[in-house]
Amino acid sequence: MKTKAEIVKSWLPRYTGTPIEDFGEYILLTNFSNYVDKFALRFGTPILGLGRAMQTSTHQPSGLSIINYGMGSANAATIMDLLSAVKPKGVLFLGKCGGVKHTAELGHFILPIAAVRGEGTSNDYMPAEVPAMPSFKLHKFVSEKIVEANIEYRTGVIYTTNRRVWEHDDEFKDKLKRMRVIGVDMETATIFTVGIANDIPRGALLLVSDRPMTPEGVKTETSDRAVTERYVDLHLDIGIRAMTEIGVNGEQIKHFTY
Repeated sequence: MKTKAEIVKSWLPRYTGTPIEDFGEYILLTNFSNYVDKFALRFGTPILGLGRAMQTSTHQPSGLSIINYGMGSANAATIMDLLSAVKPKGVLFLGKCGGVKHTAELGHFILPIAAVRGEGTSNDYMPAEVPAMPSFKLHKFVSEKIVEANIEYRTGVIYTTNRRVWEHDDEFKDKLKRMRVIGVDMETATIFTVGIANDIPRGALLLVSDRPMTPEGVKTETSDRAVTERYVDLHLDIGIRAMTEIGVNGEQIKHFTY
C-alpha cells in the first residue's frame, strides 16, 4: 500500500470491524462507549467492532453512523484520517470538557467557535499558524437544533491538551485563565485541524462534565455518573437530530472548492 487512500481504505474496517460501504454519510464521534450503546438501543442497530480499537453503529435509513474512537488527540487524529476513506458529508464530535470560565456550568453545552492547539498532534497536519476551526454551516445548524430544544448553550474557545492529569497544577490553570478559554479538553483542536487537512466538514458539541479549576470541581466517578445520568441522553439526542436533518433541512455545508 503506497498511497494514503489505499491505507485508510484498509485500516478503517480493520480498526472498526465495519465495512467501508456500511458507514453513513454523516458521522457522530464520541469517546464514550455508552453513547454507542444508547444509539444502538434507540435505532435497534448492531454494534460492530467489539474487541477492536473502535466500535460503531449505523442507522442506514438516516445515513448516520456513530463511532467510539477512544480517548485523546492521537486517536482523534487517527479516526479523522481513516474517515477520509468514506468522505463523510459531516462529522460532529459529541465530547465532554472541563469548564474553565464561571459561565460554563455543569450540564451546559458548548458550541466552540475555535480551539487552541495545545495538544501537539495537530502540528503534524497543519502549520502552527493555522487556526483550529469548525465548519460554520454545520455549527449553525447544530445551534438551530439546540435552540429548538429550548436549551441554553455557550460559545467560546476550547483549549485542547494532551495532558490528562493537570488539575493540581496552579501554573497550568493560570495559563488557561490568561488565554480566556471557556473550556478544556483533549480532542477538539485535533478533530478540527485534521478535518481541515482531510477536507472533512466537522464540528463539536461539548458537554461540560466538570469544573476542574477548583479542587471541589475535579471530576470523580460519582460526579461523572451524575452528569451522565442527567445530560447524556439530551446530548446524544441533539447530535442525532442535527446530523439526520442537516442533509434535508440544512444549508449545504460546502458549496465551493479552492
